[in-house]
Amino acid sequence: MSFSKIQQLHREFLEYLEIEKGRSLKTIENYNRYLRRFFEFSKISDPAAITDDLIRRYRLWLNRQKSFNGKELTRRTQNYYLIALRVFLRYLARRNIKSLTADRIELAKAPERDLDLISNEELERLLDAPVSASKTRRNSLKLLRDKAILETLFSTGLRVSELCNLNRDDINLKKQEFSVRGKGGKVRLVFLSDRAKQELAEYLEARTDPEEALFVNFQISNAKCQKLSRLTARSIERIVKYYAIKAGISKKVTPHTLRHCYATDLLENGADLRSVQALLGHTNITTTQIYTHVTDKQLREVHRAFHGVRRK
Repeated sequence: MSFSKIQQLHREFLEYLEIEKGRSLKTIENYNRYLRRFFEFSKISDPAAITDDLIRRYRLWLNRQKSFNGKELTRRTQNYYLIALRVFLRYLARRNIKSLTADRIELAKAPERDLDLISNEELERLLDAPVSASKTRRNSLKLLRDKAILETLFSTGLRVSELCNLNRDDINLKKQEFSVRGKGGKVRLVFLSDRAKQELAEYLEARTDPEEALFVNFQISNAKCQKLSRLTARSIERIVKYYAIKAGISKKVTPHTLRHCYATDLLENGADLRSVQALLGHTNITTTQIYTHVTDKQLREVHRAFHGVRRK
């Protein structure tokens, strides 16, 4: 089997992810990058050449690589490379192409992921930051937009990419709910709080342009007109960061921080894990379980209230 054949399998695998598995273009781009790095390292010409020894050497090599900022690759990042390779091996097995079985590759034990959390008091300051800004400069459509963005992120727990893709027609303010297409093309229902509904209503009422995107970038092109474009994920990240600084929050705050706050708020107020999983759009419950440790502080009160009651 020639090297061009392994390249063909690589390309066909990516097409399989796109067409049959319905993965997003961003996911496919990541898989392509991870696998390309493995092929560049291994220089194999036949999938049968993927052996336990090759994987061992590859893992050792990965562990010694540096990221773009000069730091060593984290265990979690190394696992992304290994996961891509495992999925590729399962694809080969599905086509009865001889190679190493995917379960021969074990993932590195990575430390529990830290959540970017802010306190309830910091959250309130962040959500009110556009209101505070309006006191120092004339109220504008941009401020209404920014307030709506922050309240919508916290009310729905949307990923920043999901927020960017929203159109005005997607939002049902009367029902205070709407559907969103998340990872893997899966559709889920999300809900608006009264505050989010109010901020969105004021923002949409002030919009007089025909642009379909819900959140747009207002750029003055000349004295009389505005050029509108859909906000990108990076733009929304900058907006959240800007108001976090305005709110006097020293921690790193991103749109995903508000998603974390949304999930922990639900759990702390009694929501069950399965419901939170559905609201976040997680495929696996294990992904949602990263939030449970932040509610462990409630367990002490549960223990005190209910354990050994008859012995008191």
